[in-house]
Amino acid sequence: MSNYPEEMVAPMRQELTQVGFRQLMNAAQVDEALQRPGTTLLLVNSVCGCAAAGARPGVVAALRAMGLRFDQLVTVFAGMEKEATAQARDYFEGAQPTSPQAAILKDGQLLHLMQRSDFLGHSPEEIALTLGKAYERALA
Repeated sequence: MSNYPEEMVAPMRQELTQVGFRQLMNAAQVDEALQRPGTTLLLVNSVCGCAAAGARPGVVAALRAMGLRFDQLVTVFAGMEKEATAQARDYFEGAQPTSPQAAILKDGQLLHLMQRSDFLGHSPEEIALTLGKAYERALA
């Protein structure tokens, strides 16, 4: 059972799907996506204020303004698709679960993980810059 009414989270989902993110709704979809060859950006979406004020706008800005290119963009929603979120976090190699999170993976292997502390109190522009630098380091 999800924690929030779907009509409340729909705009938060749309903020990502309108820029190309695919929603992963269960554990099988997570495994299928994250085991594909290539580069993946996975965002653990959330209703929290730092997701609304920083994570979603920062990730979108990084994709649009900085031109970051991934083979796939995927998202799970913490508090909604709990099985999918738990499965995605299994790829984060023992990191504490936080919401939001942004992970850069290549061929299913975690290269970089941004945690809640990387979003909290940071502007979307700062988050975009941080993600851009992580992208350059991880995929260089």
